[in-house]
Amino acid sequence: MTAAPVSCRFAALGTTVVFCASDPNALEAVGEIVRSHVEALDVAASRFRTDSELVKLNNSRGSAVQVSDLLFEAILDALGAAAATGGVVSPTVGEAMRIVGYDRDFSEVKRTGGPLLVRIAPIPGWSAIQLDAARKTVELPAGVELDLGATAKAACADRAARAAADATGSGALVSLGGDVSVAGPAPEDGWAIRIADRHDAPAGIACPIVAIRHGGVATSGTSARRWQRGGRLLHHMIDPATGLSARTCWRTVSVAAPSCLEANTASTAAVILGSAAPAWLAQRGHHARLVREDDTVVRVGQWPAEERFAAPESDARRAS
Repeated sequence: MTAAPVSCRFAALGTTVVFCASDPNALEAVGEIVRSHVEALDVAASRFRTDSELVKLNNSRGSAVQVSDLLFEAILDALGAAAATGGVVSPTVGEAMRIVGYDRDFSEVKRTGGPLLVRIAPIPGWSAIQLDAARKTVELPAGVELDLGATAKAACADRAARAAADATGSGALVSLGGDVSVAGPAPEDGWAIRIADRHDAPAGIACPIVAIRHGGVATSGTSARRWQRGGRLLHHMIDPATGLSARTCWRTVSVAAPSCLEANTASTAAVILGSAAPAWLAQRGHHARLVREDDTVVRVGQWPAEERFAAPESDARRAS
């Protein structure tokens, strides 16, 4: 009889990190690899650490700055997402995110406050970012601040899962705040992924689950990170067309794709696109589950129409 996969979790990057191993004996090694990848990303791309590379880059005032391979790759990933979505998912929303109130680790963001005095305007800049691959330098247009949250965690999950599987020979699952990537040999029934509005939803809440054997699943939405200013509900999904929290009809969007990065790019874009999202996802061959505020569910592609529900907490294959 095959041993059941085992899992563990810890807090990092302002969210919850879950890692699983199909071989119970590999869990410790998988955890060490995941922690090293997560810690490296925090140093490179945190928007809230004063000593991070990203903060220094955002403060560069239009000068070319040499960055690490990791941050350079994270920026390339973000620009790839911007190109793939026509700028709907843009890394240049850093200033807008700060202005609407998400200017520190979310646990410290005030949930209520006075009205915002902001100007509605498109966010410029992503296509004008200058990269020098040979020198590993990045030059931001004057006034542009990067926020890599929409893609960096997903890409980190992909890297960590691949590295863990390659190093241990075990199947590995890595979830960073609900952005899930798997690599290596999967459990007999696949990896069971719980689809929830929040990555930290209690295990007792009935949530649909899907099983995957490779690639990734990402869920984006407005439920977990939201606050109010002047009675207006705000969230972290910034629409580059306005510089404000997107006015969307979707509470959550989940996408399955060949990588967590691709899934996250599509799910983020879908939330921002609103009612146009199902057609946009279908045109690109994505498999998705979209949930409106009234709990209506729309499925795209081959997302299962018949839903199973979350396994008990003791089932180590569950991740969300």
